[in-house]
Amino acid sequence: MSTEQGAAPRWRRWLIELSIFLVALAAFQIWQVRNAARGPAPEVAAHQLDGSPVHIPDRHDGQATLLYFWADWCPVCRTTAGNVTALAADWPVTSIASQSGDAAAIAHVMRERGYAWPTVPDSSGDIRKRYGLPGFPAFVVVAPDGDIRFVSLGYTSELGLRLRLWWASHT
Repeated sequence: MSTEQGAAPRWRRWLIELSIFLVALAAFQIWQVRNAARGPAPEVAAHQLDGSPVHIPDRHDGQATLLYFWADWCPVCRTTAGNVTALAADWPVTSIASQSGDAAAIAHVMRERGYAWPTVPDSSGDIRKRYGLPGFPAFVVVAPDGDIRFVSLGYTSELGLRLRLWWASHT
């Protein structure tokens, strides 16, 4: 048996194993967000850290909006913060700091970590619950028409978020 013939089954096996892993990962992600809001995004009147009123989701002409739910004590949220910062330069982002204290405490954390996104304090977690999100970090992409297009929980790459925002803006 030549090396070429022995290599083909190995690659086939790796491809099958990778496919099984990706299907399992997708199924787990779907299961995690099974209770998340669908259709029109729940509307919430709130105040940003500086006290100015904001409407969630904030609508932007022709652009999708990212709602980023995070907590100051969440280690995965720290790893996704750079992705959110990069996105905020090009896309509308509203962050909801859930179960992280009052506005002053959240503002302190944001200054300390260098976060500069528009942020709404959600000390009781009520906004997160209205969106049906079980944990952190959570990402909700709201299309320009106000409908939720994508929901994900856990680490999500900047490229993945950019693609979701672009898709939601163009569908």
